Amino acid sequence: MKMLPPLLLLIVFHSHTCLSVTVSTSTPKVEIHEHTDAVLPCEFKTEKDQNPRIEWKKKGKGVTFVYFDKTFPKSYAGRAKIEGATLTIHSVTQKDSGEYRCEVTATEDHVNLGEATVTLNVLVPPHVPSCEVPSSVFVGSNLELFCKDKLSVPPATYRWYKDNKALTATGDAPYSVDTNKGTLKFKSVSKEDTGMYRCESSNSAGAPKSCVAKQLTVVENPWNMTMLIASASGFAVLILFCCICICICRRRGCCKNSRKTKTTKSYNPPPPPPPPTINFKHYKQTQSFMI
Repeated sequence: MKMLPPLLLLIVFHSHTCLSVTVSTSTPKVEIHEHTDAVLPCEFKTEKDQNPRIEWKKKGKGVTFVYFDKTFPKSYAGRAKIEGATLTIHSVTQKDSGEYRCEVTATEDHVNLGEATVTLNVLVPPHVPSCEVPSSVFVGSNLELFCKDKLSVPPATYRWYKDNKALTATGDAPYSVDTNKGTLKFKSVSKEDTGMYRCESSNSAGAPKSCVAKQLTVVENPWNMTMLIASASGFAVLILFCCICICICRRRGCCKNSRKTKTTKSYNPPPPPPPPTINFKHYKQTQSFMI
């Protein structure tokens, strides 16, 4: 078999490698603030096809078209444009976050399909968080306050304030704070925990936001006071009842003794019955009859 000259091999190899479309992106990850314009860059190069087909798709639960057959679907119409193969989406929202794929089809090239992926992450500054603070709670109760901002991206971290002073969970603090979940927990509240509570959410996308402060009042449990009063009253009644019983028993005992004494002194035994009398006249007649 005759070997081809090196120059000819280079020409053949070059012809095969250049007969393919190439697609790339200069920014595979785009982070942009909400309500601004997001530019998703896509560059391509073809060898023969001067009019390739350009498509953009978004990957989510399924695959949806963003740009197809030189048109935008209704959800992107009027707020997106194509320059070359670069996609620009105006006034993005959190719903626009996701993975986008730029596809270029060049039917005249040897390898006629190329693609590049761009991930769009829309940053959302903190929103006013929802804060759950009860108006009142009983002394000694377990208590958990909740704070949540579901819209901020990246996820917010949280800080609690009492009377405009930040709460930090030190070793001897009667509470614990979860800065990621936004919870403030008390094992056993006291009257000193009464005050105005608010929560603040923050992230790297914007200024922190706080909910309106709410009053928390720690009060005595009325059931505990009622039970205490009832217990004291019951104890007093029990003592009074015991005293009355003792007095009655003593009085009854004295009456019995006096009755016994009176009965003993006034008791006179009845006189003995008289001896039987013998009728001598009847006795003699009886004896004479027998003889």
